[in-house]
Amino acid sequence: MAALEAALANPIGTRPLAELAQGKRSACIVVCDITRPVPNKLILPPVLRTIESAGVPRSGITILIATGLHRPNEGDELIELVGEEIARTYRCENHHGKVIEEHEYLGTTPNGVPVWIDRRYTQAELKITTGLIEPHFMAGFSGGRKLICPGLAGLDTVREWHGPDFLEHPHARN
Repeated sequence: MAALEAALANPIGTRPLAELAQGKRSACIVVCDITRPVPNKLILPPVLRTIESAGVPRSGITILIATGLHRPNEGDELIELVGEEIARTYRCENHHGKVIEEHEYLGTTPNGVPVWIDRRYTQAELKITTGLIEPHFMAGFSGGRKLICPGLAGLDTVREWHGPDFLEHPHARN
């Protein structure tokens, strides 16, 4: 826990989390769904303490589960994912990739892919992603950008980026 708090206070390549949170009224913390073994119960408490101490009100914090097109994580699964205390005292919500009304259209990529991302993330003043770093076919490594796409992307975006044009591309390899 001390190592994580030290990393939040003295990160590599960016300002400390407390400084980034200053003056913000809303925050979206993105966590992987139950299919990824991320230690959210260890990561979330110091992150939440840090941003709340910096002035982000608890009522403005959303913990958004990056389900991509997977099923929601609710009940006992949610408790397993974030811990009982956080599940009970914070707004924990699932991404719904097939509900287009929950997404914001951000434009089209140079490859012609429409970009639809969960508006709870796009509209938050402070955006935080957590995750697991492991080798992944196509993406190089999981975590990071994969929390946004496919994790928070709409169906049309996921269908394209995880479709045959990209999966079967000659450069899509480990």
